[in-house]
Amino acid sequence: MAVHNPPHPGEFITDIYLESNGISGRELADKLDVAASTLSRILKGTSRVTPEMALRLSKALGRSPESWLAMQDMHDLWLARQSVNLQRVVKLKLAAA
Repeated sequence: MAVHNPPHPGEFITDIYLESNGISGRELADKLDVAASTLSRILKGTSRVTPEMALRLSKALGRSPESWLAMQDMHDLWLARQSVNLQRVVKLKLAAA
């Protein structure tokens, strides 16, 4: 079943980890060993969670790196479905393997 408007990982981090635990973005950035501006872009949803960041988030917050990347991919795919026009895309007929 398709998820309707899945959250960007930054929104998830803010809602689940930061706000509910009284932790600032700057404090999390320090724990992740990244620049506060780097994390801020993720929290605002203007940057993607990269594999490197997924590893950092996994260690600091306890979810698997794969879950962070999957969350990012679900969000990106949902956005693409809202804007990509597939009307002119045609299925390629392939010989059976």
